[in-house]
Amino acid sequence: MEEKLMEYARLLVRVGLNVEDGQRMVISSPVECAHFARLCAREAYDAGCAEVVMNWTDDAMTRMKYLRAGDETFDTVPLWRRHFFNDYALEGTAYLAISASDPENLKGADPDRVVRAQRASGKALKDFDRLQMCGGFPWCIASIPIPSWAKRVFPGISEDEAMEKLWDAIFAAVRVSGDGKAVERWREHLAALEQRLEKLNALDLQFLRYTNALGTDLTIELPRDHIWESGGDVTLKGRSYIANIPTEEIFTSPLKTGANGVVYASMPLVHDGVVIDKFHFVVKDGRITEAHAEQGEETLKAAISVDEGAACFGEVALVPYDSPISNQGLLFYNTLFDENAACHIAFGEAYPCLKGGQQMSKDELKARGLNDSITHVDFMVGTPDLSIVGTTRDGRQVPIFENGNFTPSFS
Repeated sequence: MEEKLMEYARLLVRVGLNVEDGQRMVISSPVECAHFARLCAREAYDAGCAEVVMNWTDDAMTRMKYLRAGDETFDTVPLWRRHFFNDYALEGTAYLAISASDPENLKGADPDRVVRAQRASGKALKDFDRLQMCGGFPWCIASIPIPSWAKRVFPGISEDEAMEKLWDAIFAAVRVSGDGKAVERWREHLAALEQRLEKLNALDLQFLRYTNALGTDLTIELPRDHIWESGGDVTLKGRSYIANIPTEEIFTSPLKTGANGVVYASMPLVHDGVVIDKFHFVVKDGRITEAHAEQGEETLKAAISVDEGAACFGEVALVPYDSPISNQGLLFYNTLFDENAACHIAFGEAYPCLKGGQQMSKDELKARGLNDSITHVDFMVGTPDLSIVGTTRDGRQVPIFENGNFTPSFS
């Protein structure tokens, strides 16, 4: 187990973040994950990091705050917190986030408090958010199990068994086997993703139409000069990194006003400590006009009202249903994994997926038709029968997905 943990830590630091000699690194981690966070810190120092700075989080304290704190707390962000995130981002500090929490940690909390806290954070951490979206610093999100999460994924068995099963599932998803070859496997995986996105970029698509038996019938228009990207990214300084480990997606940004139809979620969404299930959106001219859910509807409606751009789409991502994560047959209740088990769409902020987009300002990206928001929430739409047909700018129709997977021309 310790060999796998060391291999995983090495993958995150050396490939996920690709830290530079003399660079600082921030690790955001739940207190339950301290052992693994320390392994990542040690690996970072071995890789030449000048300093590793910890930002600890705690589910219990977070829940306590949203249930018991003074109401005015949710409209402000302390000055130290603004400086912590913005200053390190402006410096180009590498940022590792260990994502592990109870999927229902904020069940019963007032959604208004959650939305207000998001708005306050979005205003206060503008530099951090802007630089994160455009490659201003290397960042990577990864996960390890904690008991509350493991018991949700594997109910009905002991905590120890659930933790062991979730460890096995995560190691399989991130291609860590204990043989020390995870880095090599990831380089091969990224090369395969690169080949697919090159084929998509060569098409110059204008529209994507999604249909499946759930009831999805959605057409999404793509902006001129859009580009498809994959899990491997590059900072403004030209340094490679991987934002999500695991990653199976190829993604781009839609035209803000170009989505029309209805889209059904294919998996539950865990958002702000609440499980949202069996939900769908009605979309007109790019804007979500109706949101319905059998579970968590209040939280869903709050999520798309954080700001003006929260009700518009900012990402479309293609993930084959036949993938290492999907084939495990698990619902992880963690978007990092579930979004890489199925095609997904995000409402909120758009990535700068345009030719030259990394160098464009917010106003320039908006003028080119990309969405602007302080939020970015992925929800899953992929199913075993999902069909996606692309239309090129010269009017040709190209089948991209059939029966939930890429068509042979993209294999």
